[in-house]
Amino acid sequence: MNDNIWSWDATKIGEKIGTRKISVREAVESNLKRLKDVNPNINAVVDILDEDALCTADKLDNSVLESQDVGPLHGVPITIKINIDYAGRPTTNGVVAFKDMIAPEDSITVESFRKAGAVIIGRTNVPAFSTRFFTDNALHGQTLNPWDPKKTPGGSSGGAAAAVASGIGALAHGNDRAGSVRYPAFACGVYGF
Repeated sequence: MNDNIWSWDATKIGEKIGTRKISVREAVESNLKRLKDVNPNINAVVDILDEDALCTADKLDNSVLESQDVGPLHGVPITIKINIDYAGRPTTNGVVAFKDMIAPEDSITVESFRKAGAVIIGRTNVPAFSTRFFTDNALHGQTLNPWDPKKTPGGSSGGAAAAVASGIGALAHGNDRAGSVRYPAFACGVYGF
């Protein structure tokens, strides 16, 4: 396996999977290994979905082998924020009182990423209620900037920006009402839109 797949952008991962130079499983395993290597130092991902991700990877690899139509993000490892619903997992939004609020179904965002073929490997940290320009909460703790732990990764998508900047996923979901994507992207040196 090519151990540095985690360092590739989404376009390169998709192209290599599409031309069968790598498998979806290889891409996902590379990103999960990276997550396990760096996440303990920055706390960007607070809900690791390794079993779900590997199961999805195998299904997506089978669809390539069967020449089925594939989505535009087919096999690309991504993260999503802990403030949107992922079926069967708690939507904590960084709030202790929400730690047992299990989502009955996927949000439209998760559903759309799945339809596009993305593989969700984890859910990223946010400030409590996703309403601060830093990422820290009583439930999941603080996310650190991967370039300088003395600086903020921003908020509310601070976990998402830190994940992308450190190579945990090729893409990260973020949501924004007052700079929640833009400021973390700036703070972590990645592109947000």
